[in-house]
Amino acid sequence: MSEHIIAACDGASKGNPGPAAWAWVVADAAGAPQRWEAGPLGRATNNVAELTALERLLEATDPAVPLQVRMDSQYAMNAVTKWLPGWKRKGWKTASGSPVANRELVVRIDALLTGRTVDFVHVPAHQVNGDPLNAIADQAASDAAVAQEPAGTSHGHAALPVPAQPAPSEARRSSGAPAKRTAPKAKAGRPGGTIKAKFAGRCPCGQSYAVGESISKGPKGWGHPLCAAA
Repeated sequence: MSEHIIAACDGASKGNPGPAAWAWVVADAAGAPQRWEAGPLGRATNNVAELTALERLLEATDPAVPLQVRMDSQYAMNAVTKWLPGWKRKGWKTASGSPVANRELVVRIDALLTGRTVDFVHVPAHQVNGDPLNAIADQAASDAAVAQEPAGTSHGHAALPVPAQPAPSEARRSSGAPAKRTAPKAKAGRPGGTIKAKFAGRCPCGQSYAVGESISKGPKGWGHPLCAAA
């Protein structure tokens, strides 16, 4: 039995609400993708698609094996890791007193999480050279939302979906950051050397920089080359 499972899940809605689908991909302990599934939801919101993707992933994995879930939906992750206890105490009402949206899905996920070890890792969506598992799940969900047909390993689709590379403008619009990430290192023998940013970030000067933009490491961290040299 594997020591742990690494997986990613994602949902897509073409219109929000619109044609929607869910998808997940499961990798081995080394992070190599092993199997994947995607399924249509008809017309649904992006939040429903994201929660359904998590639900289907939990159903498809062994509850006795620790699971790491990588996902780009802060809503779905926060719903089951931060907000859920408060919703229960308030009788399934939000802080404003409104009924909790998508309650049935959240209740189902809560039951599936009970008694098992699951580590949630937030990864940024649509990033150039971003998390590869999340990119596969994102593409699978997007394809299923358009086709409204199930797909995946159990349907005889051995080949993994090939993620489309996001345009630079799309990558810059993506928000959030991985739970754990270290700053890129300058090339050996070139202290303070200039590299291309793999993630969007903020320079110590207070201005942001985009994916692919040249950055250098200065006394206060990574940022614009002129700021690093100042």
